[in-house]
Amino acid sequence: MSVLRVFIAIELSTVTQDTIQKQTAHLRQALGDDLVRWVPTHNLHLTLKFLGDVATAHIDFLKQMLLHEVDPFTEFDIQLGGLGVFPTSKWPRVLWLGLHAPAVLASLQHNIESATARLGYKKEEHAFSPHLTIARVKQGAPSADLQKISPALESVQLGNIATARVDSVHLFKSDLKPAGSVYIKLFSAKLKAAQLLKA
Repeated sequence: MSVLRVFIAIELSTVTQDTIQKQTAHLRQALGDDLVRWVPTHNLHLTLKFLGDVATAHIDFLKQMLLHEVDPFTEFDIQLGGLGVFPTSKWPRVLWLGLHAPAVLASLQHNIESATARLGYKKEEHAFSPHLTIARVKQGAPSADLQKISPALESVQLGNIATARVDSVHLFKSDLKPAGSVYIKLFSAKLKAAQLLKA
């Protein structure tokens, strides 16, 4: 039985990705490539649900589920800005860019989480915390080097750097290659178009 490594996510436009690249350039320069592994700009996305290994025969079920769960929602905007780390500043493992979103994003994610649980996928233990992973700290990094991360983050003040329109939710497969992960879109479910207010 063939399996795919699959996740559900919101894609960012290339314009938004380029803006993030420019706004975090100083941070990339400050930390370099020895301590952290930067997520390639074209791979930046907002994960709503990581499913892991999925049998190819189950992909159609996931497509139908996505169409059903996305159907009630109308497209909306999210604001990108602010930097932080998981799990703590003393022991950072992940560097992230923050997201400010309307409540509809949490509702959308909750519905997808519940629907995938009904299909037999493991429920996420942690509460949904919308963010974009921009880098991962390399394993085995000396603790003295880890202490450089927080000051570097604090030296880069990022307010709202971009507004991104969320108009679709996508099913991706992730192929692990020697040079890093390659994300391939398997399916897209569109949100309803926002109605323009009449003057």
